[in-house]
Amino acid sequence: MCRNIRQLHNFEPPATTDEVHAAALQYVRKVAGTTRPSARNAEAFDRAVAEVAHATRHLLDDLVTTAPPKDREAEAVKARERAARRYAP
Repeated sequence: MCRNIRQLHNFEPPATTDEVHAAALQYVRKVAGTTRPSARNAEAFDRAVAEVAHATRHLLDDLVTTAPPKDREAEAVKARERAARRYAP
């Protein structure tokens, strides 16, 4: 489940609201142990996702670094290369 949580800090352009929400959703799914909450737990689940996304946005806004911003496409190419080596026959 948590493989979908990606690093969001220090990219140009900055992480979008959708990326932050997706990371929060994956985190809450992992903690809750389910990908879909029951109808009875849906409100608590959705509230947790919103709160985690809110905290994540604040964290990303407050972090500082002296490193140059990363390029999303270059990082994606590196990830594909690592996967090709890892899963090569």
